[in-house]
Amino acid sequence: MMGEVTTHSGSCACGAVAYEVDMALDGLIECNCSHCYRKGFVLGFVEPEAFRLTAEGPQTEYLFNRHKIRHRFCNTCGVQTFARADGPDGNPKVAINVRTLTDIEPWSWNATRVDGRSF
Repeated sequence: MMGEVTTHSGSCACGAVAYEVDMALDGLIECNCSHCYRKGFVLGFVEPEAFRLTAEGPQTEYLFNRHKIRHRFCNTCGVQTFARADGPDGNPKVAINVRTLTDIEPWSWNATRVDGRSF
């Protein structure tokens, strides 16, 4: 069952990178790969048109492992709010770091653990 899609706001810690995203807080994942686990990501995936940057401060891109996911993080505070990549079906996706949503209660969501370390 799909949750209700609503518009959420998010940002990095210093606010230089901010966004709005239309998403439901279901289907979230927590990955144990060396990148996601160390950063504590909880990820939700949306179509690019559901994601809008509202403040685009200086950012750096990090390409990890197979260099297919373009991880973006704030140059000032270092927080990664989102990443861009193609989904398994080849269509573009935006991965939202749910921990950067500013309008929800922490731990008000559930995430499925994914064994990304074994990929």
